[in-house]
Amino acid sequence: MTFTRKNTMKILLAGDSTVATCPTHEYPMSGWGAQLAPHLYTRAAVHNFAKGGASTESFRDEGLWEALLAEAGEGDLVLIQFGHNDQKKQHLAARTGYAANLRAMVREVESRGALPVLCTSVERRHFLDVAPSGTAALEQSLEDYPEVVREIGLELGLPVIDLNGWTRALYLRLGREDSKVLFCHFQPGEHAHWPDGLTDNTHFSQQGAALVAEHVAAELQELRLVPASVLSTTAGRG
Repeated sequence: MTFTRKNTMKILLAGDSTVATCPTHEYPMSGWGAQLAPHLYTRAAVHNFAKGGASTESFRDEGLWEALLAEAGEGDLVLIQFGHNDQKKQHLAARTGYAANLRAMVREVESRGALPVLCTSVERRHFLDVAPSGTAALEQSLEDYPEVVREIGLELGLPVIDLNGWTRALYLRLGREDSKVLFCHFQPGEHAHWPDGLTDNTHFSQQGAALVAEHVAAELQELRLVPASVLSTTAGRG
């Protein structure tokens, strides 16, 4: 298809809780989509349809996909990131139901003159000890879901933002302890919204979500999907 880039554009987001704007009672938990707009000039309006718990199936069943498509038009971008919840359903296995649903989403976005951008799922922070010395490694918690996204991107000639690979590298670079700040870790009584404490290695803190969002903004520029004038001067690779 021929994609028409425009100066005034919408960036529409489809995804799960790691992308979504979280409810206020979950603060400071945040998906990266909620932090994307500050890295873009106002001429690129971000419309975040992502929802906690969503899969490629439930996102459609709950009407969220239809609502997103109603907003999508010529020259807009639709960023799609699922996998965390698909892998909990046998019929949404990576190479069967999940892949089929992603391909259907791509076709429907393209039929509206918009460009689908596939994103591999952000990794969970699951550190493993692989040697007596304590050498750190990360569990591949998303199994083959990220690889399927990469394969579909190559097959269909679509841009892919590899958030799985990038977040894995980020956690390993920061290390087991310093990477905790990217997520929601609280002792009992430390935070009013989490009085019993919280140890969450899936959902980002404000700081973690902002770093991922900054990287997404930089990748959009690197892929030449937004004019240079659209990106904020603060956008970088985190």
